[in-house]
Amino acid sequence: MTEAFTILSDTRVFGGSLKRVRHQSAALDCAMTFAVYLPPQVEAGASVPVFYWLSGLTCTDENFTQKAGAFRVGAELGLAIVAPDTSPRGEGVPGDPDGAWDFGLGAGFYVDATEQPWAKHYRMHDYVTRELPALVEAGFPVTDRRSIAGHSMGGHGALVCALRHPGRYKAVSAFSPIVNPAAVPWGEKAFGRYLGPDRARWLEWDSCALIAKATERLPILIDQGDRDNFLETQLKPQALVAAAEAVGHPVTLRMQPGYDHSYFFIATFIEDHLRHHAAALSA
Repeated sequence: MTEAFTILSDTRVFGGSLKRVRHQSAALDCAMTFAVYLPPQVEAGASVPVFYWLSGLTCTDENFTQKAGAFRVGAELGLAIVAPDTSPRGEGVPGDPDGAWDFGLGAGFYVDATEQPWAKHYRMHDYVTRELPALVEAGFPVTDRRSIAGHSMGGHGALVCALRHPGRYKAVSAFSPIVNPAAVPWGEKAFGRYLGPDRARWLEWDSCALIAKATERLPILIDQGDRDNFLETQLKPQALVAAAEAVGHPVTLRMQPGYDHSYFFIATFIEDHLRHHAAALSA
């Protein structure tokens, strides 16, 4: 154990090391768990850039590490991979009052809540963009060159992190992101509770609104399955394409025939995304 964190497990994979880490988060006022993969280049003395992955609704840090199949390529490219949990957890952290799966525990939506009782713990944006990178960069042999990606709710989170913090990330991409959460049921439920009834405040966390006033035109790569059950009701990637085209922001939307919303889809195309990020991180 160090003063900052505890290593819960350390597993050898593709010549590198996958560590599961526990620490006390000041931003979220609870204990948090995240995964960090250190590629084999670290054992040779190198410090490596970091690919941050944000998972979707109901996920923990383990979904990506166990299902995405990212470590072979991460090892080849010399990328550290960091996967945090999707929400605060633990005694005293409120969940959905109705026990639903699309809000509260496992559904932090990567915003900084302002409304009670959520504001004390649900500050996932601050955690992902500030506290977690500071901890990772202080505690592991990595550089301050970062990129960010995610899936579904996590795709929304990745886009918002990049758009709200110009210069902080060298690349951004997403699988099946919720691009316009202020206008779809998942986002309306989450934003209404975390941020309150003023819909103008919701736009501060909506990629379609943020892209219009972005001061950095960081290219966006999106993969979306055309057999995704949530495509027309929750995701609507064409809304982001239209918003980007209106201001000349580079977006590549790849509609993938036959693919759904699952980790089988992510596992199929994660190598493309990792290579996209590695090229930007090494530029």
